[in-house]
Amino acid sequence: MKQNRKIGNRECLIYQVGEVPRVLLIQPLGVHEQDSIDSEMAIVAQGADTELVMVAFTVTNWELELTPWHDAAVSRNPAVGEHATETLRYVTSELIPALVADYGQLPIVLGGYSLAGLFALWASKESTVFSAVAAVSPSVWIGGWCDFALRHPVGAASVYLSLGDREERTRNKAFARVGANIRFEHELLQQQLGSSHCMLEWNPGNHFADNALRTAKGFLWCLKQVDVR
Repeated sequence: MKQNRKIGNRECLIYQVGEVPRVLLIQPLGVHEQDSIDSEMAIVAQGADTELVMVAFTVTNWELELTPWHDAAVSRNPAVGEHATETLRYVTSELIPALVADYGQLPIVLGGYSLAGLFALWASKESTVFSAVAAVSPSVWIGGWCDFALRHPVGAASVYLSLGDREERTRNKAFARVGANIRFEHELLQQQLGSSHCMLEWNPGNHFADNALRTAKGFLWCLKQVDVR
């Protein structure tokens, strides 16, 4: 079942799988992803072994709303890096309470692709409301990520990371950091959570390959980690 609904000031797509959802999935949805979200959810619905509800909230300005701090390699706009806290506040103070009113208290999985994956991972270090996080091809090449990660342990119990095996093979020096940085993040997570509660999966291809499939795989891994008893 799929429906459109406005929650707060954002349009949301809501997908329900089963009669009584036991897990809540949340994903920032960029304009460029609107053609692939149905495919992603079809994969999740087919692979899930529990009933769930997925809420994809619209992000109209991808960089502005999801980048946790300024980095000129992300954008030369100085305002980029100042608004991710507002997006996280929307998720925790408006979106989740509205969904709890409809579905009750459920384990929450936050996930996303690229900058949305970075946002999900960053948010899990700023809040403890998420049970699991799917950071799929996250933009952890952003300047200062490793220092931030060292100072901010994750608040989720389980974390999925993934990257394309060609993403670090680029002449762009900033983007090329992504491989080393994601390995560093994975090592930190293994120390914090234990190896059974974190995953780093390598996918074939570059950053722009199979985003719907990759994101669905991340959510499915998280679903197996979440306690839904």
